Amino acid sequence: MTCRVCDLRNKEVICKGNGVKLGCVDDVLINVTDARLVAIVIYGRLKCFGLLGRCDDIVINWENIALIGEDTILVDYNSTVPRHKKRKLPMRFF
Repeated sequence: MTCRVCDLRNKEVICKGNGVKLGCVDDVLINVTDARLVAIVIYGRLKCFGLLGRCDDIVINWENIALIGEDTILVDYNSTVPRHKKRKLPMRFF
């Protein structure tokens, strides 16, 4: 099976251990001395529509990729993905 880098960009990355969707592949790291793919990169989520920057990028080494399928990539990733906390709205009495 062969795959282009532009085909990787359309694939969702899912953690094999807990089934959490990490995002889609945004970039790849290539070792130019021996022309090997070293890692895939998933950009961090935007904070406040990008006004406050981004969360940290997720870099997954090639050794941690378990399976590359038609639509998804299964990876071994141990770190927890930060989730947005729901804010409780104050009760208002009119």
